[in-house]
Parts: sequence; C-alpha cells; structure tokens
Amino acid sequence: MLEPLLSPDATVHINSNDLPAAEITRFTSSMAANSYFFGHPIWGKEYFETSHRHHLFRDRWQAATGSWDDKIVIDIGCGPGNLYATIGGSPKMLIGVDISPGALKMAKECGYMPLLADAQNLPLADGCADLVVANATIHHCDDMAKVLAEAARLVKPGGILVTDKDAQSTALDLKGIGLILREMRFFFYWAMGSEYYLSPEYRNARQATETHNNKPGDGITPDVYYKTLEPLGFEVNIFPHNHDLGIEVLAGAIGKMPWRRRLAQRLSGIDPDTPESAQSIMCVAKKPL
Repeated sequence: MLEPLLSPDATVHINSNDLPAAEITRFTSSMAANSYFFGHPIWGKEYFETSHRHHLFRDRWQAATGSWDDKIVIDIGCGPGNLYATIGGSPKMLIGVDISPGALKMAKECGYMPLLADAQNLPLADGCADLVVANATIHHCDDMAKVLAEAARLVKPGGILVTDKDAQSTALDLKGIGLILREMRFFFYWAMGSEYYLSPEYRNARQATETHNNKPGDGITPDVYYKTLEPLGFEVNIFPHNHDLGIEVLAGAIGKMPWRRRLAQRLSGIDPDTPESAQSIMCVAKKPL
C-alpha cells in the first residue's frame, strides 16, 4: 500500500523484522541510540503509555492539525505510536516513519502503516500528504534543518506541517550554579527518594537519544523554522511554550515550567517568563494552494 506514495527512485524492501524498510546509507550513533531506547520492550511501552498522552496535549494538537479523518497523514519519528493513540481519528492513510524496528512494531499495533527510514532522507514522493507531523522528533536527529526540509517536501499544496516538543536552545543555555544544579539533580532525586529519580541504565540510554538536548545551548531556534520553511513557500507560525498547556499555546501563551527549571534559569541569568525561555517550540506551517 505504500507504493503510490513512494518517490520514483526509492528502494523499499521487507526487512528481517517484516517491516517495509528504505536504504539507510549512514547509520549514526544518534540513530542507534534512538532505535534502541524507543524500541526497548519495556521502556518503549512505558514511553507509549506515559508520554504525550495528556488531554491538554491532545487538545493543542487537535486544534493545530484539525481532524485527521480521510487525510493522508505521515508521522515522522512516530516512535511506538503515541501521537495517533492520543489524537485519534480515521485517516485515509497513516504512515509512521521511524528508525526503530521495535517502536514501529508497537506503532503498527495501534494503526500505523510502518516505514523504517532515515528522517533526513525519506523515500516518499513530493507533495504526497495532506498532513505531515513530527512530535518530539527533530531534536533527536543529527541534522535538524534537513529533517524539517524533508518533512516539508512531503506536504501537498493546501496541506500543513506541524511539529512540537523540540527543545528550545535559549531555554537550555544554563551557566554557573544553574548548570551545576541541573547536572546534580539526579543525585538529589536519589538522596530524597524522589519519584523523579531514574536508574543510571535508563537515564544514560534516554539521554543518548537527545541529540540536540544534551548540553548548554543545545536545541532548536525559531530561525531554523523560518529559514527552512519560508523559502519553500510556507506560512510559518511559531509557538514557544512550556509543557502541559492546551490550545492557549496557539494564542501565544507560554505557561510556566516547574520551579526547579525556573530556578536553574534564574541562576543562569535567564528570565523564565519570556518566550525565549520556554522549553519547547511548536510550529504550524501551511503550504498555500
């Protein structure tokens, strides 16, 4: 069923995991880390059940994308299927692209047509989709602008591209005591018996997936969206926000992050109440007819 949407020069075969797979010419350490963590039989399932499942997240995304009914939808970096499991609907076709065989097997169970491929080099045809989405995906990839351009390439005239939950670099540029506190947070969690404590094995595996969310100044900026998408003719709207906000994000609300992060920002000379200090960026970009 993928054939009508494949680019003319694409080579897709059924791999040893019984998944449609495109050729991946360069498999990086970042790809390996994401494939391992999100396809892990325990961690991947836990991620599916607990991440991006909040009702306010659902409301925000439903407002941004509109109904998925009767649309061709491509979800880049779909993981185990969180986004569609949260939003729902009856797409005409729902393709989930990911680098992880384990994650794609889980995504297939909740309604995705899986495709194992590099988000930076997709085997899909130009303008093949009504809606292209990438939630918590871009900052996990080696070349963020290239992933964004590839996603945009798939959007047909009149269609939209929606991304979200990508770490904003200006929110993460911690310094001095603020950075020290951030680096020591898991020791404090362990000492206090906090629910936020994560085992070293889990923490290291998860952190290895955060290609652009690992050190001060990591992350994405609004300029990446504007400079990538506007030359392609897209109408670009950027919404920096903190987490667990609903449709008010689309009206410009940024919300407040937890006090621990606010304190680290204050100690780093960052005003936590500005758009530049918000944890994530949501992008809603429309391709005119």
